[in-house]
Amino acid sequence: MKCCVIGGTGFIGSHLIQALLETGRDVLVIGRKEKNRVNLPGGVAYLQGDVSDAEFIENALEGVGEIIDLAYSSVPKTSFEDPLNDILSNLPSSVALFNAATHFPIKKIIYVSSGGTVYGEPLFLPITEDHPTNPISPYGITKLALEKYAKMYFRIKGLPIVSVRPSNPYGEMQIGFVGQGFVATAMASVLMQKEIRIFGENGTVRDYIYVGDLARAIVAALEYGSPGECYNVGTSIGRSNLEVIEEIAVLAKKNAIEPRISFMPHRPFDVSANILDAEKLHSVSGWHPLMGFREGIERTWEWYVSQQASGQY
Repeated sequence: MKCCVIGGTGFIGSHLIQALLETGRDVLVIGRKEKNRVNLPGGVAYLQGDVSDAEFIENALEGVGEIIDLAYSSVPKTSFEDPLNDILSNLPSSVALFNAATHFPIKKIIYVSSGGTVYGEPLFLPITEDHPTNPISPYGITKLALEKYAKMYFRIKGLPIVSVRPSNPYGEMQIGFVGQGFVATAMASVLMQKEIRIFGENGTVRDYIYVGDLARAIVAALEYGSPGECYNVGTSIGRSNLEVIEEIAVLAKKNAIEPRISFMPHRPFDVSANILDAEKLHSVSGWHPLMGFREGIERTWEWYVSQQASGQY
């Protein structure tokens, strides 16, 4: 079966494509930049184009049985700086994709939302899928709006679409200093001897999931998720920014480096804590995270050290 991954050349997409190939699927990636083609494994097809272009997407979806929508052009920080751009650069393209998909015999669509932002300040932890959704950032609001469009297309058009709500992914190939991905930014900062900025007294508490586990979860939702439903993807374990830095510091010490930390005022678009309960996905698919945090941090650190050795940091 051919699986089309929209926005598949980024951090999550690169790991997801490997997970899809391991299941024997044919993979087609759609992206906006021609240069992204060179980063794909052999045998993976690539189309450059804009999914909001009706003619392009209608042609691209011929022969496709599954779709995974990873594309998103902003992060929480940039969405707060320019809420209008967050809407215009993300909402029309995904809605256009959902609409176009109704014209084809698609077996399943996965929309990758954000478990880290759609809930807002938690009323209880860990957060289950029936928790109220009151996002406090434009990023979370737009993600939630797309979930609502997904459910609308399921109810009215019968589109077999599933929403996945990941917690905070980390791992090899994540880029630092882009306003998303604390582990990546912290590691890059340590290696470059830059200060790591902590917002608030201890920073925020987040549920960090290794990207390989997230990729497996998306495949699990693709194979076992029920259309019209949403599924959290997380570990049910929360760690503060300072706890993450402590783990990194142990590894950095071996390289004779010590993290430098600066404390900044709390940011209004950061929820204090976000920890996800993923029992719903486990119950339908058997999925659960396999990578322990310490081992995942070690793997990620080794990748960053190798990048520094090659002149990337």
